[in-house]
Amino acid sequence: MTAFEPVLLARAALSRLIEPSDAVGQALVAAAGPEPAALIASGRRQAGTALRAEISELLEERGVRGTGRVFDEALERWRPRAADLAPQRDLETVHRFGGSLLVPEDGDWPAALLDLGQAMPFCLWTRGSATIPGLAQCLAVVGSRDATSYGLAITGDLTAGLVQRGRTVISGGAYGIDAQAHRSALAVGTRGSGPEPDPSRSGIRPAAAGSAPLPTIAVLAGGVDRFYPAGNEDLLRAVADAGLILSEVPPGSAPTRWRFLQRNRLIAALAAATVVVEARWRSGALNTAHHAAELGRGVGAVPGSVYSANSAGCHRLLRDGSAVCVTDPTEVLELADPFAPVPAGGINPNHAGSSADHDGLRVEDILLLDSLPLRKAVPPQKLTAVAGLGAGAVRAGLARLELAGLARRTSEGLWQRAARPQQKPQPINREPDGD
Repeated sequence: MTAFEPVLLARAALSRLIEPSDAVGQALVAAAGPEPAALIASGRRQAGTALRAEISELLEERGVRGTGRVFDEALERWRPRAADLAPQRDLETVHRFGGSLLVPEDGDWPAALLDLGQAMPFCLWTRGSATIPGLAQCLAVVGSRDATSYGLAITGDLTAGLVQRGRTVISGGAYGIDAQAHRSALAVGTRGSGPEPDPSRSGIRPAAAGSAPLPTIAVLAGGVDRFYPAGNEDLLRAVADAGLILSEVPPGSAPTRWRFLQRNRLIAALAAATVVVEARWRSGALNTAHHAAELGRGVGAVPGSVYSANSAGCHRLLRDGSAVCVTDPTEVLELADPFAPVPAGGINPNHAGSSADHDGLRVEDILLLDSLPLRKAVPPQKLTAVAGLGAGAVRAGLARLELAGLARRTSEGLWQRAARPQQKPQPINREPDGD
């Protein structure tokens, strides 16, 4: 047994004994460390007076009252699970599926999870050979299970654009928006590393990712050995092959409502920004957005029809000021890092060519520009009357407009507006929607 293995076994045991985000369990691990905490939680060691006092202090900091009674109740809650403890078997199970166990003591542990404080998971069960990218590399795309065709199309566009720009898309593996995010990321991220997958099928079998950035990560509410929902099994297998699957609960664990809600905090913490594409008024995707906001991460929402119940949650986020409006991959990247330069090809074609001659001009120059004829040149004296400016202001303004390429002086000393080159309509180069 290596010196590191006891820590792995202890944290594996804790993940089976204690439910995600159990405040008492988190305080126990913070106060005692993983190995003593596993012995105490399983009933094989007693917690001393000093340790109980430290646990009480940590719990009181989180607003938990009656800490002595709460701790005793937690011990009673955990001990029935002690009989089923087999951490070595759990490790062998996840290894058999090509995965591993990540723990905070490991160098590959994502630093972004440290922002969760005591709510940080005891460990992460993984399936796939990739390493979790850094915070700036990851963006979360989430939304309703009963997505509309509009939501699926937008999700495909956003996700494909983000992966093309070298980002990793994180989602929850559910039906609807989550599945579309994974599907589109795989369709784009696995190109060039083998046969191109067919994005119209959920059963994508891409080649393993090579030098390309990790396309997608699925964070599950159940064990990594049981794909849920069953209808997404082929898709999640493809995610495990080309990306990565994560869970804080051990192999064999069933996805429950509580675990789904707690899973959302991991999605929010691992991503630099979370985008909600479609969400009903009380959607679980809003829970992810609220976790992201609490962590100080960027939150974006895609607007939809005011008549669509599937966009009511997005509009709720926008109205409350919890999220900013995003409509394309570039705006999502700005949400994650407002000071990052716009990547090549990152301008929304719907916004291209929309600048006006007046943009950035002072008031006097706008008045003068509006007075300049396009077809017939006129003397400066004519412009003083039309623009309502003095002769000096006209001369200075004409010089500025000429330097800006907005005014032209003829050989006779007359002035007219410079003709702008005819802009060709920009083709809308829609990225593949992966559906």
